[in-house]
Amino acid sequence: MTAEYKLHGNVAVISLNNPPVNGLGFETRVGIVNGLEKANADPAVKAIVLTGAGKAFSGGADIREFNSPKAMQEPILLSVIRALENSLKPVVAAVHSVAMGGGLELALGAHYRIAAPGAKIALPEVKLGLIPGAGGTQRLPRVLGVETALNMIVKGDPVNSEVLAGLPGQKLFDQLSTTAESLLDEALALAEKVAAEHANGSPLPLVRNLPCKHPNGDAYFQFARNMVNGMAKNFPAPAKCVDSVEASTKRKFEDGMAFERETFMNLMLTPECKALRHIFQAERAASKIPDVGSDIAPREIKSVGIIGAGTMGGGIGMNFLNAGIPVIMLEMKQEALDRGLAIIRKNYEAQVKKGKLKQDKYDQRMALLTTTLNYDDLKNTDLVIEAVFEDLGVKEAVFKKLDEVMKPGAVLASNTSTLDVDKIAAFTKRPQDVVGMHFFSPANVMKLLEVVRGAKTAKDVLATVMAVAKKIKKTAVVSGVCDGFIGNRMIEQYSRQAGFLLEEGATPQQVDKAIEKFGFAMGPFRMGDMAGNDIGWAIRKRRYQETPDMKYSKTADLLCEMGRYGQKTGAGWYDYVPGKRDAIPSSAVNEMIEKHRKDLGITPRKIGDEEIVQRLVYSLVNEGAHILEDGIASKASDIDVVYLTGYGFPIWRGGPMQYADQTGLFNVAESMKRFARNPMDDASFWQPAPLLQKLVKEGKTFNG
Repeated sequence: MTAEYKLHGNVAVISLNNPPVNGLGFETRVGIVNGLEKANADPAVKAIVLTGAGKAFSGGADIREFNSPKAMQEPILLSVIRALENSLKPVVAAVHSVAMGGGLELALGAHYRIAAPGAKIALPEVKLGLIPGAGGTQRLPRVLGVETALNMIVKGDPVNSEVLAGLPGQKLFDQLSTTAESLLDEALALAEKVAAEHANGSPLPLVRNLPCKHPNGDAYFQFARNMVNGMAKNFPAPAKCVDSVEASTKRKFEDGMAFERETFMNLMLTPECKALRHIFQAERAASKIPDVGSDIAPREIKSVGIIGAGTMGGGIGMNFLNAGIPVIMLEMKQEALDRGLAIIRKNYEAQVKKGKLKQDKYDQRMALLTTTLNYDDLKNTDLVIEAVFEDLGVKEAVFKKLDEVMKPGAVLASNTSTLDVDKIAAFTKRPQDVVGMHFFSPANVMKLLEVVRGAKTAKDVLATVMAVAKKIKKTAVVSGVCDGFIGNRMIEQYSRQAGFLLEEGATPQQVDKAIEKFGFAMGPFRMGDMAGNDIGWAIRKRRYQETPDMKYSKTADLLCEMGRYGQKTGAGWYDYVPGKRDAIPSSAVNEMIEKHRKDLGITPRKIGDEEIVQRLVYSLVNEGAHILEDGIASKASDIDVVYLTGYGFPIWRGGPMQYADQTGLFNVAESMKRFARNPMDDASFWQPAPLLQKLVKEGKTFNG
C-alpha cells in the first residue's frame, strides 16, 4: 500500500507510504487519486488531509521509475494535482521533513498548507538539468513572489519551512505547526476549521488563481538571465527556469503551464540533462556492491589510526576529525609529526578565517587528534590507514608491524594508488581484514574514495569501508585489484596519448587548452605539474621493467631529467612564478620537444582540437571497456563516477562511458580504428576492446 487512507472523525487522512522518501511512483499516484475519490464520495467526510508517512512528506519523483514507462503512466503528477484542485472538499497538505520537487508541487495543488518546523522545501530539478515540470515555475511565484521563487528554482537548494513561513506576504503556508510531532493534530484542526468555513459552498482557494506580477519585469528578468548565463554557461536548464518563471508573470495560468511542460520535455532530451540524471543514479548505484547485501553488518568504527603525517595522511585525518571520529596519527620522527600537525592546523585556521568554520568546532576537532611515534598506541583503533611512500617494500614493513600490534577484527587499509593490494594483504596473517582506501589529493577536499577489494577482503570489511565513506562524506567506488585500479589505470592511457600528441606536433598548452575547452578542469600537462611529474616518472620506470612492450613518449622522462617536476620545483611542463600557480608556457620545454622530434626524425604536423579531445577521451573509454571486461569495475557508471569526482571530467558530459554512449559507440569505435592507422601512435591499444565491439554489434550502450 503506497498511499494509506484513514478516517479521523470527519476528516480523511491520505498518507503517502513509499519509503524512503515517499517518491511519487505510479502506485502512489493512483493511491492519492483513489483516496480523493473515496473521500469525496463519503458524505461523512468533510475535509481531507494529505501527508507523508515516515521520514518525508515527499521527495518528488520516484527515481526507481526514471526512464521507465511507469513514469509517464496516468495519472501523471499533473493529473494528481488537478484532482486535488478539483476536490469538492477542502484538501490540507500537512508538510514535514522533506517536500522537494514533485512533493512541493503536489502540496501547491492543495487548497491549504500547514508545515512542520525544520521541513526542507525545494524545487531541485535544475540539478538534474531540468525545470520543475508539474507547475512549480507557475505556482511557486504566486505564493512566494517572483524573486524569491526564481532564486529557489535556479539554485535548487532546500530552504527551511520556518524561513519561508516568516517571509512577508507569503502564501505558501497557511500555518506552521508548533512542533513536528503536533503536525497531524494541528492539520486535522485546520481541516475541520476550513470545512466549516466552506460549508456554505463558497469556492475553495487555488494557488493558480493568485495574481503573479513583477513591478519591473523586463529589467528584472534580463538581469536574472545575465547572472544565470555567466554562472551556468554549460547547462541550459537555469536559463530555462528564468524563461518559465517569466511566463508565469506574462501569460494566463494554463498557457504558462503549457510553456513549462514543453520546456521540461525538451530539456529531458538534452545531453546535459541525460548526463546529470545519469550521475544522480550512478552515485547512488556506486554504493551497491553486487554480492554485499544489506544483510552484511559493518564493523563498528569508533577510532582511526593513520600512519604517515604528510600531506596525504593529514588530509585523510581531517575527514575523520570533521566527522567527530578520534584519530591517532603515527610518524617515525617528531619533526615529521610536528610538520603534519602544523599543516592540519593551517588548513583549519584558513577555514576559520574565511568564516567557514567556527572556532569552537575547530577546537573540538583538534581535541580529537592525538599523535604518536609508537605503533603500540594504535593497537586498539578499529581502522588503520597507511599513507606512506608508494613503495612495496615500505608498505611491507608497515603491514607486518600492523599485523603484530593491531587487535583482532581491526580493518587494515592501504592508501596505495597503484600497488597490488593482494600482495600487501599477504604481508599479514589476516588478509580478510585488508582493503585499499585510495583517497585523492587533497584528501580533505576531493570527494572520491576508491575502495580496492582484494581477493580475500571480507564482505563485512567492504560493508564497513562503504559505511565509513558515507560518514566522512566521500563518494566510494569499489575497484578490483589491478595496476592503477580504475582511475589511474585509465589515466595512464590518457597520459600516453598526451605524450604522443607532443611528438607528432602539438604543444603542452595546445593539448591542455583543447581538453579544458571540452570541459576538463585541467589538461594533462597542468595536471602533471600539480601532482608532480616525478610520480609518473617513478611509475614509468617500473613499467619499463614489467611491461617492456608498452610504448611511451620519452618527452616526460626528458622533462624529469631536466629536474622539472612541476609546481613544487617552480618548473614543469610550464614555468611558475614563486607563490603563484599560473602556468606560463616554457621556451625550454618547447625546445626540448623540438629536439626530441628531430632526434626521432619526426616532421611535426598541425593537429586539430577535435583530434586531441577524441584521442584523450576515447583512450579513457577503451581502457574503461577493458576494465569492465576484467571485472575491475562492476558497472560502467562506476567508472563515470570515478572520473567525475576524482579526475575533473566535465559534469555536463556525464563521465567518459556516458559520453561515449551519447556520441554513439559505433562512432567511437570507428575513430579508434582511424587512430590505429597512425604510425606514430600505438596501433595495438586502439583496437576497440572486445566489449566495445560487442556493444556496437548489438546496438547497445555501456550504461544501457
